[in-house]
Amino acid sequence: KVKPQLEEKEGKTFDVFTAVEFKTQVVAGTNYFIKVHVGNDEFIHLRVFRSLPHEDKPLSLHSYQSSKTKHDELAFF
Repeated sequence: KVKPQLEEKEGKTFDVFTAVEFKTQVVAGTNYFIKVHVGNDEFIHLRVFRSLPHEDKPLSLHSYQSSKTKHDELAFF
């Protein structure tokens, strides 16, 4: 659901977009930190926010870190 948001921010499309790892952080909703394989040896770390159910808001891409590798640790950011 956040792939189009990332593609718009990056100004390109991703043929490969596969989540390979994730962590969560509970706040006033949930932050998801997701390592995504985007082709070749390239990975992007996403920070996605899911609001509380009663707010009825869509998932939103809060921030991301590009130029990551498979072995870069997925950390909170």
